[in-house]
Amino acid sequence: MKIVCRCEDITEDDILRAIDEYGCTTLAELKQVLRLGMGHCQGRTCLLIAAKILARKTGKGLEEIIPSLRPPDVAVEVGMMGGCDEK
Repeated sequence: MKIVCRCEDITEDDILRAIDEYGCTTLAELKQVLRLGMGHCQGRTCLLIAAKILARKTGKGLEEIIPSLRPPDVAVEVGMMGGCDEK
């Protein structure tokens, strides 16, 4: 038994079962079904491992499975988000 997510105690078998039984094909779906990456480390240890398992099982490339990071379109001052109207 190979532990993938120590925070949520998720094994490789759990991930493979979620793919087979629930039809999970994305990391988001694995998060919903298993709580993968939602523990104390917020996926820093397990998401890449889970992505590799998902890629191997589904035949997809890692670039298809790992979502790209997108910065905000427009820079926003922090005070604006908090409702401060100082000028």
